[in-house]
Amino acid sequence: MSGSGVLSVRTPPRAFAKLVESEARIAYRVPVGLVFGVALPVMLLIIFGDAPSMNQPRAVLGGLTDFTVFFPILVVFVIAAVALFGLPMHLATYRNQGILRRLGTTPVPPAWMLAANVVVSLILAAEAIVILVVVGSQAYGLAAPKDPGGFVLVLVLAVAAMFAIGLCIAAVTRSAVVAAAIGTVVFYPLMFTSGLYVPQEEMSAGIRSVSHLSPLGAAVQGLQGTMQGTGLSVEVVVVLLAWAVVFCFLAVRFFRWS
Repeated sequence: MSGSGVLSVRTPPRAFAKLVESEARIAYRVPVGLVFGVALPVMLLIIFGDAPSMNQPRAVLGGLTDFTVFFPILVVFVIAAVALFGLPMHLATYRNQGILRRLGTTPVPPAWMLAANVVVSLILAAEAIVILVVVGSQAYGLAAPKDPGGFVLVLVLAVAAMFAIGLCIAAVTRSAVVAAAIGTVVFYPLMFTSGLYVPQEEMSAGIRSVSHLSPLGAAVQGLQGTMQGTGLSVEVVVVLLAWAVVFCFLAVRFFRWS
C-alpha cells in the first residue's frame, strides 16, 4: 500500500504536527475524552476533597485518609477513561467512515493518523493528571510524592499498558458504538481492581492479590507506594510491562485499516 510506513519520503515531517493539531481540534469538538477523562475525575476529586469523612485518618488504611488513598485511583481513572473510550471510539469512527483506508492513497502514511491520535490522547491524559495534582495539592493539601521518579515511572508504564489495551480495542472494532461497549466491559472490572469501589486495603487477601496482577491495580499499588515512600516493587513494574508488551503486540498484529 502506498505510504503505509510510519515515515514517507514524500511527506514532510511538519505534516505530522499539522495532523496532530487537526486531531486535537476534533477531540475538543467531540469531547468524549474531555468529559470522561478530564471533567469527571476532577469533579470526583472535588467531591472527595470537600467531604469531611474522606479526610479523617483510618486505621484500616494504615493511618491514611480516604482522600489520600483515592487520589491515585483517580489518576488511573483518567488514564483508563482516555485509553478505553476516547482513543478506540475515535479510531473506530474513522475506520467506519473509510478514512483509514483512504489514507493509503495519499502521501500521508496511515500510521501517522494512528500516532496523531495517540499523541492527542496522551496530551488529554497529561492535562487531566496535572489538574488533579495541582487541585489536590493546592486546594486539599495533598503531599507531593516522596519518590517522584518512581511516581512518574509508574505513570508512564500505566499509560503504556492501558493505551495498548485501548489500541487493541481500536484494532478490531468497526464503529464507535461497539468500541464504547467493549471499553465499558473492560473499564468497570479494571476500575474495581484499582480500588474505586472497595479500597485495596479493605479487600480480602485473595482479591487483593488478583487486583495487583491487573494493570490498574498494579498502577495504584505503585502510585501509592511512591507517594507514601514505601517503595516501588519489582512486581508492579513487571506486571505493567507485561500488559503493555502483550497488548501492544496484539494491537499491531490485528489492526485493520478497513
